[in-house]
Amino acid sequence: MRYPITIAAVAIGLLLCLFNYTGYDPHNVFFFMLSPPAWISDVFYDIHKTPVMTMYVLTIISYAIVGYACDRLIAAGRKRSRA
Repeated sequence: MRYPITIAAVAIGLLLCLFNYTGYDPHNVFFFMLSPPAWISDVFYDIHKTPVMTMYVLTIISYAIVGYACDRLIAAGRKRSRA
């Protein structure tokens, strides 16, 4: 099974983190809009005390999980349509 959506999702997560890291997102607007770990961590504790690299890694992992779930759903749909 190939994982094209997983690869695309990881690439999007990487681009989001790189965009934030370069400083073109000075107030972290895009990062906080598009990063599920940032949403969750902001609810439970002060986001400014969290290491930035930890948030980047968690963001990329969360995008990979969503992409993998989409790939699995597509594969299951194709398998069901063939049978």
